[in-house]
Amino acid sequence: MQRAIDFLNKNISENEIPVAAIVVQDGEVISAACNRKEKENDVTSHAEILALREASEKLGRWRMEDCEMYVTLEPCPMCAWAILQARLKAVYFGSFDTKYGALGSVIDLRKYSDSKPKVYGGIMEKECDEILRNFFARLR
Repeated sequence: MQRAIDFLNKNISENEIPVAAIVVQDGEVISAACNRKEKENDVTSHAEILALREASEKLGRWRMEDCEMYVTLEPCPMCAWAILQARLKAVYFGSFDTKYGALGSVIDLRKYSDSKPKVYGGIMEKECDEILRNFFARLR
């Protein structure tokens, strides 16, 4: 998770909700992305989707049974479903999303899928929460 936080801190944008996702294979980061929804004017440009796209390109395949994702915020339904479709073996997230979280907080989309990655939430939660708190405090 520290690598995801470090990547986020290096690539933080003033107008994007600060979320970073990395895909890891055999302990090595193969892709990393931050939210770029505002920059790309694309509703699907969430960190998780972008990281999955980059990983697919590098691996030459969409199935990622041998990969894990670390993301600073619990994935939303769109991202969670993409993660399930990619067949990731595990997802580690920092902050729980009590409004849109789709891997346990509000809904657990694994209940509706044959893909059942292991999910671990609250990893470095304080650090991830603080990044989000600072962003929203600045907006207000």
